[in-house]
Amino acid sequence: MGRKLIENHNECPITHSMNIIGNKWTSIIVYVLANRKLRFGELAIRIDKISRKVLSNQLKEMELRGIVNRESYAETPPRVEYSLTKKGEDLLPILKQLCAWSKGIDLESGDESDCSTP
Repeated sequence: MGRKLIENHNECPITHSMNIIGNKWTSIIVYVLANRKLRFGELAIRIDKISRKVLSNQLKEMELRGIVNRESYAETPPRVEYSLTKKGEDLLPILKQLCAWSKGIDLESGDESDCSTP
């Protein structure tokens, strides 16, 4: 979409991975969508620091990359639900490992993060 990717002339797998999930919101959106379908407004409430414009852009990019599935229903009013694709679900164990790894690492505040299953 509009995000600048890291140049990857040597085809480094870590660089490629970070170009897919390495922005501020992708991992959080994947984590929130774990094992459920949510509408746009529900996602916006659960991720309270993200603007609706950024959330919309992120969901579009994630859909293009095959991480998120967007399902539209022909109803009045229109209803759209987002869920993880198989590729998105494959990220969940990796994110849980990152949560486990990060426990005890102080990032200024001294607060420990809660990475329990959503």
